[in-house]
Amino acid sequence: MKTLKIAGLSLLAGVAALGIELSAAVAQETAPAPAQPAKPQLTLDQVLQAVRRERSSSSQENREREQRFLAERNNQAALLNQVKAQVAAEEAKSTRLEGQLDENQKIIDQLSAELADKQGEFGDLFGAARSAAADLNAQVSGSIISAEFPGRGEALTEIAQSDTLPSDEQLELLWYVLMQQMTEQAKVAKFQAPVIQANGESSEAAITRVGPFVAISRGNYLTYDSGAQKLKFLPRQPSGPAKSAASRVENASGDKFVTAVIDPSLGQLLSVIVETPNFKERVDQGGEIGYATIILSLIAFALGVLRFVQLSSTAGAVRAQMRRGKPSKSNPLGRVLLAYEENKNADVETVQLKLDDAILHEIPKLESGLNFVKLIAAVAPLMGLLGTVSGMINTFQAITLYGTGDPQIMASGISEALVTTVIGLVSAIPLLLLHAFASGASKRVIQILEEQSAGIIARHAQGGR
Repeated sequence: MKTLKIAGLSLLAGVAALGIELSAAVAQETAPAPAQPAKPQLTLDQVLQAVRRERSSSSQENREREQRFLAERNNQAALLNQVKAQVAAEEAKSTRLEGQLDENQKIIDQLSAELADKQGEFGDLFGAARSAAADLNAQVSGSIISAEFPGRGEALTEIAQSDTLPSDEQLELLWYVLMQQMTEQAKVAKFQAPVIQANGESSEAAITRVGPFVAISRGNYLTYDSGAQKLKFLPRQPSGPAKSAASRVENASGDKFVTAVIDPSLGQLLSVIVETPNFKERVDQGGEIGYATIILSLIAFALGVLRFVQLSSTAGAVRAQMRRGKPSKSNPLGRVLLAYEENKNADVETVQLKLDDAILHEIPKLESGLNFVKLIAAVAPLMGLLGTVSGMINTFQAITLYGTGDPQIMASGISEALVTTVIGLVSAIPLLLLHAFASGASKRVIQILEEQSAGIIARHAQGGR
């Protein structure tokens, strides 16, 4: 039926094509004759033959398509049957393995129960050995003693992670390492070991170890890197007595007793030294306000010291002038006496006015620079307070942006607030003391001038002038 329908459609298509050609021929007859020669016209027999050929080729193509479809359908059915067979086989195998697994698990449980019964007290020994090995390994892995006796941790790890009873050799090794750790904690030992340098390279060095507390090489303290299982130099060494103590311990010999610095936290305190800021880093935390306060304070301090030295020298020159009879222009009292010598023939009031004028000329010279020192002594705490407010603003801004989960985020602002306060107070206290001493020296000189002036006026009045 499908073939007949396709052939009928082909026949209709041929007839339609024939009708189109006939219409074209009629149109050509009615239209004016073209200049080119006319094409030969098809006969009805030729048209019928063309339709038959077309129908035959279409039927052949359709049959081939049907044959290919049937062949592919048969192949797909065969493949589906094959896959189903494989799935069924695997399901059967899975069922068989599950049953075997259950049987094996029952056997394992039975054997485990028998093993536990036969082990008896050995099971408790096994647990105690594993626990002791794990605890000792945790202690040994971070101890500087392991730098002298490397490789102890691997054997202890094997004992701690073993699923079988420990052997005699393993138990003896556990006992030996435990005794070794105990005895070495009471010794000061010298040995050769690789040390990680500051550039990351490792080289042999002479080590002096004081129990499990500190290790020293070339006068510097070392820490133990448990990851690399080597000693390494501290990036920042302790200063002062701790540094000199390290050299004394390293150079000690015989039965001589020396003072040593140890770390009772077994390296933790020495590691914290790296994180502790030094003096310069503390000052840097004060920021621009801290540096401005320091600069102004240093200028005021230098000026205060200079004025104090000058006033002390002037006071000495004034006392020397009091012992001499001849006045000199090199000191304030001498200049006041010269003013009297120039006006000693005048009346008392004129002499008094001249002497007062001479003293008034000396007072600004004696008090020069002291007001600046006093001003900076008063401004320094205010600048410290300004730094405190600025640091707290930065702290609250960090809290607003990042929250309070990480205290280190707020540490910068808090450090600025505290350091600037300290800088302001530390700057103000010595400046106030310096101003007090310098101002006192100035007032003593002025008092001497006033006393000498009053005495001169009194003697001049008694002389009848």
